[in-house]
Amino acid sequence: MAILMVLTNAPDQATAERIAHHVVALRVAACVNILAPCRSVYWWQGTIEGTTEVPLMIKTTTDRYPDLERAIKSMHSYDIPEIIALPITAGLPSYLAWVESESRPG
Repeated sequence: MAILMVLTNAPDQATAERIAHHVVALRVAACVNILAPCRSVYWWQGTIEGTTEVPLMIKTTTDRYPDLERAIKSMHSYDIPEIIALPITAGLPSYLAWVESESRPG
């Protein structure tokens, strides 16, 4: 089974915490790193916008990704939240096995 690193941004620390706890509790992710706030600059509805966001790095499996995406979208306030999945091509085998084990349904 393949392991993924899923990236998303929350509008604030409280939302980041809620999303992180929710996806881990659902077991659609093994772990979520909540990073320091960052400044994002992007196009939105024809203008350049800028805002402070809280990035999340979420570890899951390809099998659990669809459920993880649904869980993030259900809790997110953005019309189109950034949800990007990157394949993990190498890593400590015991860590990758742990991600797989902890991402299994209850």
